[in-house]
Amino acid sequence: MSDRNGWAPLEVRPGDLGAEPSPEALVDYLDSADLGALLTREKAVVFRGFKVPHDGLDPVLDRLLPRRIAYVHGNSPRTKVGSNVYTSTEYPQAYTISMHNEMSYAHTWPTRLTFYCAAAPTSQGATPVVDGALWLESLDDGVREAFQGGVRYTQNLHGGDGLGKSWQDTFETQDRDEVDAFLKGAEASWTWGPDDNLMVSQVRPSTICHPKTGAEVWFNQSDQWHPASLGDETAKALAQIMPAEELPQSVTFADGSPIPDAYVLHVRDRGLENAVDVDWYEGDLLLIDNVLVGHGRRPFTGPRRVLVAMSD
Repeated sequence: MSDRNGWAPLEVRPGDLGAEPSPEALVDYLDSADLGALLTREKAVVFRGFKVPHDGLDPVLDRLLPRRIAYVHGNSPRTKVGSNVYTSTEYPQAYTISMHNEMSYAHTWPTRLTFYCAAAPTSQGATPVVDGALWLESLDDGVREAFQGGVRYTQNLHGGDGLGKSWQDTFETQDRDEVDAFLKGAEASWTWGPDDNLMVSQVRPSTICHPKTGAEVWFNQSDQWHPASLGDETAKALAQIMPAEELPQSVTFADGSPIPDAYVLHVRDRGLENAVDVDWYEGDLLLIDNVLVGHGRRPFTGPRRVLVAMSD
């Protein structure tokens, strides 16, 4: 794990604690540590070499994330594999996933994330993490200024048959009334269309300040929601099928004006350039402050299986 600009996640190993490599040693440490203060100070912490088995994960997660929450309104394809524990992503392994803060497009988002390595990749497959304040600082002045008014996210969720995620998978319910109640509380705009389809629109800020440190950080997923991030050929093919506003997800500036391709590619590339790679070994965990730190995924080969859980 290499650092960029003087920052890297803190690594905690059994030897640092004078302990044997075991999940019990990690639980004992977490019971005695001021985890909130540690995470605010370090932004991200890797628990390396404690050999936490999959069937021994819950006691560790109970301490790292005392209030695990469901992935409701999440846009990434995931599978639920336990008590509010999910696969980290199901995008093809050959692709890089760019830097982002989990659910920064939503009205509320997790404050903490924990990643757990159930199976290490054969090669590559790191989880890159980036200091959100550094990411913001690295952007060109014109790009930062253009985003000052915030962004508008649009989702087109099908009712069970179509491109992208269904609203049932997105909101983990079959009940439209539950979805209506959720979206009303999220201050979103939405309409139900033909074939049980749902269109959701939300205006969100492009940056926020951390509630404890006051640090202003880049905090939006405009590059991931923009067609330009799909690559020239894929974006061109989609544009021939449907306009941007009918894609499963799209983004504009808050006033509805288009975001130039060059801006979102600049944002994407600066995030990845300033990221620090966390390599994976089976049984390791990574805890991050979801406001102070963005994360992504490097391409990989082999059986990589990384799980994620979230906390409010």
